[in-house]
Amino acid sequence: MNIKIDTKEKFTVINIQETILTANMTAQIENLAIYKTKNVPHLIVQMQQVLDIDTAAAQVMYKIQQDFYASNFSFVVCQLQPNVIAVFEKQDLLDTMNITPTESEAWDIVQMEEIERELMRDFD
Repeated sequence: MNIKIDTKEKFTVINIQETILTANMTAQIENLAIYKTKNVPHLIVQMQQVLDIDTAAAQVMYKIQQDFYASNFSFVVCQLQPNVIAVFEKQDLLDTMNITPTESEAWDIVQMEEIERELMRDFD
């Protein structure tokens, strides 16, 4: 899978450079989980160029996002195209995932979640 990586202070943006994410790419998509072990474990997956996604690939994206949140890290997907949105809707994943229309909004979500985690640590 062809990607561009942009590491910011609080998160990493993965820009997927593929037009189709197929079932054959699920192992490569699963590799995104490696970012949980990085110094900057919060991840934004920018999917503007992805025009279509296989249901297996969508399920893997969902699984990874759930794994990130279970580990107390952010994972936000942004800029989904209409066909990709339709696949996530058909799999009943759209409402359970953290998806934003723009990358800027994804940045905001990650930063808000970081503040929330810090506040929750204060109450422990």
